[in-house]
Amino acid sequence: MIERSDLSAQALPAALLQSTEPVLLRGLVSHWPLVQAARRSDADFCDYLRRFGDQTRVGLWRGAPEIGGRFFYNDRFDGFNFERVVGPFGRLLDELLAGSPEALYLGSTELDGSFPGLREDNPLALQVRDPLVSLWLGNRVRVPAHFDVPDNIACVVAGRRRFTLFAPELVDRLYIGPLDLTPAGQPISLVDLAAPDLARFPRFAEALPQAQVVTLEPGDALFIPSQWWHGVEGLDPINALVNFWWRQTPAYMDTPLNTLMLALLTLRDLPPAQRQAWANLFDHYVFQADAQTAAHIPAAARGVLGPLNESLARQLRVVLLNRLNR
Repeated sequence: MIERSDLSAQALPAALLQSTEPVLLRGLVSHWPLVQAARRSDADFCDYLRRFGDQTRVGLWRGAPEIGGRFFYNDRFDGFNFERVVGPFGRLLDELLAGSPEALYLGSTELDGSFPGLREDNPLALQVRDPLVSLWLGNRVRVPAHFDVPDNIACVVAGRRRFTLFAPELVDRLYIGPLDLTPAGQPISLVDLAAPDLARFPRFAEALPQAQVVTLEPGDALFIPSQWWHGVEGLDPINALVNFWWRQTPAYMDTPLNTLMLALLTLRDLPPAQRQAWANLFDHYVFQADAQTAAHIPAAARGVLGPLNESLARQLRVVLLNRLNR
């Protein structure tokens, strides 16, 4: 893994933000007041956070001590081994400080909407399109390997977090769970990274030597490119991070996960020869498309083969909805 300790939160280079490999950024946000409070004590860290929304109602994952901090499916795979609850943010801080035996996890909670002023007090200069900035907070919990569509900078601000990363091409060795029933919207690996069952998941043995494992201290950050699988483990009684998500494409472009769902509906169960024929078409129009793909058509007549913009995206969406609803 690439490691840098010479970069400033006020001037991250564009090349880094477009990297296709993870980059460890040691000490990038060590100057943040949030990090400085955490380095003094857990109590100071929680007191600092209370200033921005002690009574803010937040969603929380709560799991029994028996799950060992691992948020996952239940035994029947028709639900999960934790419950989702809503309550005051300050109550969560009190439970964490008291050393609750339960697994407690505040997932992606947007700073601007839930904790006004926190982002401005702990800035990161990103020359990217509309980043979504969120807080993640919990105790010693484990989140299974998953991927995100946006690019991501995860800034650890309290406690230590261990990240285990896998490149996108290793997906067939990660044993991905259901696509339509997921803990938080993204498919997850069914392999327990802390104790992989290689009898049940034998191909994972091929992924393990290629895993990139790194532990972040408060003030460290990690750039995670789009679609890199990553499992995250909190190593201390209170650990937190602030992350920045952004896409390198305009907001009017839909998530490719929608394409995957439609492909399952329309392509997967075709006869092999037809699947291959469609693969050729996808290569031609999507995966290997270039300026010559539609050059033989007059520009004014290219329709959906022309450059995508917000207006054309809306038209495409209408066409798709009409076709799906017929």
